[in-house]
Amino acid sequence: MIDEILIKNTVIELLKDASTKLPQDVKNALQKAYEIEDGPSKNQLEAILKNIKMAEESSTPLCQDTGIHIFFVKIGDIGNPNIEKKLYNIITESVREATKIIPLRPNAVHPLTRSNPGDNVGDHMPYVYFTPIDADYIEITAMPKGAGSENMSQVAMLNPTEGLKGIKKFALDAVVSAGSNPCPPTIIGLGIGGSADVSVMLSKMALLRPIDKRHQDPGIASLEKELHESFNALGIGVMGLGGKTTVLGVNIELGYCHTASLPVAINVQCWAGRRATARIYKDGRVKHLTFKK
Repeated sequence: MIDEILIKNTVIELLKDASTKLPQDVKNALQKAYEIEDGPSKNQLEAILKNIKMAEESSTPLCQDTGIHIFFVKIGDIGNPNIEKKLYNIITESVREATKIIPLRPNAVHPLTRSNPGDNVGDHMPYVYFTPIDADYIEITAMPKGAGSENMSQVAMLNPTEGLKGIKKFALDAVVSAGSNPCPPTIIGLGIGGSADVSVMLSKMALLRPIDKRHQDPGIASLEKELHESFNALGIGVMGLGGKTTVLGVNIELGYCHTASLPVAINVQCWAGRRATARIYKDGRVKHLTFKK
């Protein structure tokens, strides 16, 4: 049976995995970049790959910026409404405990006073996106998000007449203006449509998809490929040192929008594309989907 302790332990495991390991698709992309680069960029990628190995072997965070904590939770019928009602509080307590035991850097502060409670918990933090599903499990994805990459994210309300050309220009301008700030090679999530807030959510959701999995719509998949090639043609390169690899991947998610608007958001992720997902079934089984247990 699912209980609070099981969920709490699972969330702590997810936070530890997401902070100390990289998904295989991201590691593969970094290795591929290493093989095609030369000069300073190749040296930087060698250091990154060594860092990844050391973090995994020592179970220590990949980066000193362990981020703020975003969760995507799909809730099925687990036969325990009380647990479902308490889920946000359970996740919050899990973040508080994980901050101490992993440990995670306390990054969550009051936006105006900058006061830091020291446990990564505060108003609307952690932030959890809840989605109901027809299933007998709860699926939880932890997505730590560092400031270096998040600060480069942008949203624009384009005129619908700007269309695809305007979307491409917005995305290209965003990557150019980001430059070396988000620790490239980056992963780009592009959210198209919805409303202003929905487009930002879509851009973050795009980062949850493995970068070696294209969008199911062939037209969107083609746009992902085109933008990937365009971004890499900029020559910004690894840590801004130039070269062939500015981005590791480009993922796009879209939603229908008002006839009079065209919202577009870009969410930038650094080379440490951190995420971890697990399913907790009604009968108490836990299945880790990103990192097998």
